[in-house]
This record gives sequence, C-alpha cells and structure tokens, in this order.
Amino acid sequence: MHILLTNDDGYHASGIQTLYQALRSQTKHEISIVAPEGQRSAMGHSITLFQPLFITEYDLDGDQKGFAVSGTPSDCVKIAIQAGLISRPDLLISGINQGSNLGTDIFYSGTVSAAMEGVILGVPSLALSLASYDFLDFEPSASYLAEHLDYFVSCYQEGLMNINFPGKPRSEWAGVKVTRLGKTVYDNVFERRVNPRGRTYYWQCGNRVQDLEEGTDLRAIQDDFVSITPMHSDLTDYKCLQNWKSLFEKADGFDVNGV
Repeated sequence: MHILLTNDDGYHASGIQTLYQALRSQTKHEISIVAPEGQRSAMGHSITLFQPLFITEYDLDGDQKGFAVSGTPSDCVKIAIQAGLISRPDLLISGINQGSNLGTDIFYSGTVSAAMEGVILGVPSLALSLASYDFLDFEPSASYLAEHLDYFVSCYQEGLMNINFPGKPRSEWAGVKVTRLGKTVYDNVFERRVNPRGRTYYWQCGNRVQDLEEGTDLRAIQDDFVSITPMHSDLTDYKCLQNWKSLFEKADGFDVNGV
C-alpha cells in the first residue's frame, strides 16, 4: 500500500516526522510526504489560485520522495495527486497535528481539510491530531496508528476518519470510542488597537464553549479516550431536502424538476 502523509504544521514538524518514522519501522508500506513548507494551521480548505506553488524535494528512507510545498494543506494534496508529483496513493494520512481537531473546529482545520481533499479526489483518508499543546510526545499516537493501521483500512475503505488522541502517555488512555462531532462555540472578542503609525488593527480572542454531551468527540477526549469520528464530504441536509421538495411541490408556479 502506498501512503501519502501531509499536514498543516509544516514538512519538518515533529508530528508528521514521528508518524513517518513509526510507519517506516512498524509497517511495510511505501510512504511519501507532501506537506506545506511551513506552518499553515487554521487555513481550512483554502487553495492557491493567484500565486505559483514552489516545491522543495527531499530524499526519504525508501524509494518514495518527500516534497515541501509553498501552498496550503489542500494545495499539497491536489498537487501530489493531480499533478503526478507522486504515484497515486492508496491512503492519505494528515497529521499528526499539534492540538485537537474536534467538533465544529474541523471546519477551520487545515489538517482535516487536507484529508477531506483526499476524499474528494477518491482516496480514503485519516486525519490525526494530538489533543494537547503541552504534551509534546507524538510517539504514543504514531505507534498506536501504525499498529492498527491495517485493521482501520480493512474496515473503512472510503471517506474520512477524524482521529484525536489524548495528550497523555498511552498508559493513561481510557480506551477508544467511536463518536460524532460535538459542537464548539466561540464567544469571540475583537480587541481594537492602533499601531505606532496610526493604523487600526484587531486581535481576535475570546472564550470557547464546548458541548460535552455523551457520545461526542469532545466528551471522549475529556475522558481520555481516543476519539474516532467517521466523516464524509456530502454536507447535504437530506431531511431538509425532502421537506423543501414537498413544500415546493405544493406551491403554485414552482417546478422542482426544472427552471
């Protein structure tokens, strides 16, 4: 199996490099890396349209290559697969990210967006995050993923799995839970300031309010479980779709089958 690694923390970040070493030492899969050349967190699913993408090539231990890209996480996936930078992967893994990607935060996440870009391009994907900014050891998460990778792939051969690991030693993990996305709400405050040249600018800050309902990814991580959330790229609200179809079918002058 050929695995493409990417992330949003940058090519040289500890998370992706630790994951690469774990996969190389504990599996027999071919591994390529195509990742941003620097920090690109919270880029969401943005892509680069009006600037060129520059590539820096690196040698890896195996036959595959590593590439650092001047663009966004989604750019990395698109150029890797669609420009033929590497041979087409069988699996894409995005991460391991420093910090959690839980609940509605996934809509801002470059880590999850890179994995979703893989799904859009027909490659099953995993998004991996270490749910801490204080615990800096990626080895427990990387080793766990390497140990269970073939089982994950055999059970889940399409779509995206968003996996968050507790920011603690593996001996302190409570287990594994399959979860749904929770809800994160930000009570944002924009602090207005003026720079020495008289130009106004704002710092965004505020408090985060989390839904810790049982069964959510947020609750699982709080309780020290590994959280696994299956996701897909179709955001259609099918229940609402049927309701609206019924409403328009009853309304005069509307044709739901045409214009």
